[in-house]
Amino acid sequence: MVENAIPPPSDSYVQSFARGLSVIRAFGPQRPRMTLSEVAAATGLTRAGARRILLTLAQLGYVEQDERRFALTPRILELGYAYLSATPLWDLALPYMEEVAEATRESCSVSVLDGADIVYILRLSTHKVMTINLAVGSRLPAWVTSMGRVLLAGLSEREQDGLLAASRIEAYTPATITDRAELKRVLAGVRDEGYACVVQELEPGLQSVAVPIVDRGGRVIGAMNVSGHANRYSREQMLDAFLPPLRHAAGQINQALRRR
Repeated sequence: MVENAIPPPSDSYVQSFARGLSVIRAFGPQRPRMTLSEVAAATGLTRAGARRILLTLAQLGYVEQDERRFALTPRILELGYAYLSATPLWDLALPYMEEVAEATRESCSVSVLDGADIVYILRLSTHKVMTINLAVGSRLPAWVTSMGRVLLAGLSEREQDGLLAASRIEAYTPATITDRAELKRVLAGVRDEGYACVVQELEPGLQSVAVPIVDRGGRVIGAMNVSGHANRYSREQMLDAFLPPLRHAAGQINQALRRR
């Protein structure tokens, strides 16, 4: 299966650049080092095409070669850092997240919406609460996560419907809400109440509560959450313990964003 298939070109589409990005994205935790044939198979490129891109990336310092295998170099972090350093949330949110993590003794994260997914841009982990290793850059489906529901609730009805239609809605656990009409009702409640609470819908034992982060125009640009194990708190106990510090921190961040 080709994981990074190249979409059909248009007049404004630079295919060679897209192919280079597909090669970069082919590397990851499951494939930190690959042969030329493995890169070609993962991207759908020919061996010759994959070789030209790998050698170009190597000359630019983004890829290294050890005998027959290729790997990304630390220089690739420049690409992600360019986004993070230009994002106001990245430097504004961290001190307030530290206060939340200290007050709750639980993991605290900030994410933004990218298509139908959330992408983590900040994370302070105090406990491992998921089988997935989450870090900056990790992606999860928006519709089934507390931060994702906060971000979806901040969209217009049309945008919300479009992203839900583009989402693969399936049951992760017996508690997962998979009915689209029910999801819409949940999102309406999130918008009214100003927070989202998800209990064991994404993974058994995992629960989290999230609040929105808004810019000076009142637009929801991010979400912050606290997550923990369901066996340590009931839903009501979690809201009592986590929601006040989350709302306080989000309020401080929102004020800082308005001053920018």
